[in-house]
Amino acid sequence: MRRLLCVLLHDVYERDLSESGFSGPTADRYKLTMTEFEEQLAGLVRVRDDKPILALESSWAGRGTMPFAITVDDGGVSYYTTVAERLEALGWRGHCFVTTGFIGRPGFLKARHIRELHARGHLIGTHSVTHPHRFASCQWEEMVHEWKESRKVLQDILGDDVTVGSVPGGYFSRRVAQAADEAGLKAIFTSEPETRVRRVGECEVIGRFTLRAGCQPELSGRIANLRRTTLFREWAVWNAKKVLKCFLGSGYPRIAAWVVRVNQ
Repeated sequence: MRRLLCVLLHDVYERDLSESGFSGPTADRYKLTMTEFEEQLAGLVRVRDDKPILALESSWAGRGTMPFAITVDDGGVSYYTTVAERLEALGWRGHCFVTTGFIGRPGFLKARHIRELHARGHLIGTHSVTHPHRFASCQWEEMVHEWKESRKVLQDILGDDVTVGSVPGGYFSRRVAQAADEAGLKAIFTSEPETRVRRVGECEVIGRFTLRAGCQPELSGRIANLRRTTLFREWAVWNAKKVLKCFLGSGYPRIAAWVVRVNQ
C-alpha cells in the first residue's frame, strides 16, 4: 500500500484576516499569521531532509522513507504573495488548490497568478467551483459538475491538463471520490488525517493533516516526524468532529462558527 504524509494549510495573512481567501469565523480558524506560518515551515525543515513531492510524480515509487507533500486550499492570494516564495526559497514546491468561482475576486488568485505559479513548478488543482459547505451532501450531478467545470476553467487558464483536486469543506465520502473519478481526476486530497493512499476507480484518495490557527509551533514537525501519538491524536479529534458533523448536519458550520466567536 502506498503512503504519503501530507500537510494542509489555508491562507496566510500579515495584518488582517480578510487579506486572503474566504472570510468569516469558520474560514478564519484555519488562517495562519506570518509568524505561525514561518514556525510551521521551520518545523518541517527541522525534521525532513527531503523535498516535498507533487501528486502523481513518478519519483514517489520506490522511496525508502514515506514522502511528504504540502497543500494549500481555497485559492487565496497569499499562495502567490507569500507561500510560493517561501517554499521556493527552500527549493520546494506545493499544491495550490483553487476555488474557480472566486478567481479574480478580492483576496483570491487572478488568472495570471495561476499561470505564473504553474510555470514556476507548483501544482495547480481544483477545489471545486463554488466551495459547497457540505460537498458530500450534494446531488451526484452537482458533485460531478463541481469537479468537471472547475477542472475545465483551470485547463483553459493553463493550457494544460488538470487532474488533481482537493475536497472543499472537509466533507468526504466515497461518492465524492467516485464523482471525481467520473470527472477525470486522477487524485483527490481529503481532510482525513491518514497516510494510506486509497484508490476509487482510477482516482487516488490521499488524506491530510491540517495546520490550524493557534496550533502548537512544533505540530508540523511532530507530524512530519511521524510521531505516533500526534498522528493518533489528530485522527481521533478529526473522527470525533466527523461524528458531530453527521449528527448536526447543516447546523454544524453555524455551531463551529459560534464556538470560534466565543473563544476569540
